[in-house]
Amino acid sequence: MKILVTGGSGYIGSHTSVELINAGYEVIIVDNFFNSQPEVIDRIEQITHKRPLCYEGNVCDRQVLEKIFQEHNIDAAIDFAAYKAVGESVSKPLMYYQNNLNALMTLCEVMQEHDCKNLVFSSSATVYGDPESVPISEESSLSVTNPYGATKLYGEAILQYLHIADPQWSIAILRYFNPIGAHSSGLIGENPNDIPNNLMPYICKVASGELPYLNVFGDDYPTHDGTGVRDYIHVVDLAIGHIAALKTICDTHNIDVFNLGTGTGYSVLDMVHAYETINQVKVPYRITKRRPGDIAECYADTSKAERVLHWRAERTLEEMCKDAYRFINHQV
Repeated sequence: MKILVTGGSGYIGSHTSVELINAGYEVIIVDNFFNSQPEVIDRIEQITHKRPLCYEGNVCDRQVLEKIFQEHNIDAAIDFAAYKAVGESVSKPLMYYQNNLNALMTLCEVMQEHDCKNLVFSSSATVYGDPESVPISEESSLSVTNPYGATKLYGEAILQYLHIADPQWSIAILRYFNPIGAHSSGLIGENPNDIPNNLMPYICKVASGELPYLNVFGDDYPTHDGTGVRDYIHVVDLAIGHIAALKTICDTHNIDVFNLGTGTGYSVLDMVHAYETINQVKVPYRITKRRPGDIAECYADTSKAERVLHWRAERTLEEMCKDAYRFINHQV
């Protein structure tokens, strides 16, 4: 099968591309390298000994997608072409709506024209808003507290209505919790082009001395140490979850939603202390005010993914911290 991976050189996209190639799929990537680096394609080749074909371009650009679909018989797409930082989305909402929704709609339009109707969509646990209770199941109520989450919730709605209009579509909506870690080779990982918006790359840059300290946004949440609690999942486990979803959903003419997480919550300070202990480094931090749009606690009920996709996260917090540290050291 030929799989189009939009945003395939990004953090989650690159790891998913590796796992797809390892599983025998032919991968075609489209990416504009807005928040990634072209050399990631070389590193995917180093890991897999097979180079994915890569088109440089924006998924919002219809001509770019038309070219790909005209040149290749694409069987399915996995969509990672979205901006993903909660804090940035609050300060730049129009940028997030413009990119995240237009990319999805353009992709679906071109797929439909070429009778390619198998899609795995990268959604997010942010669609649960500030949850009434945890762990969060797929049946939990939906709401949003920030523009990034809104783009994912609207994206899900677009796909639900698309499936109603054309039941030939087969769609898996994957609600990620918090992917961290890196490939065990140290060749690919999370390496944002700017100051990180996500916790683990920020910790890594502080540990390596690239940044002086970690900002901890709020210590007055109703959690065991006052800092926000999240469900952190190893990015390779997350990537493998996409393959499980692809295998399960393909050509079923169904649409379904799955949480991808571990079912365990760790606070920001839990993560800092674990990273320090596991990697024998110091991570200076300072407490600052809460970020707009952040919530206290969020972790997954993953029983549906285990039951339907036959998938569960296997890698430990220790592996997440070690692999993230190995990746940062590999970049030096």
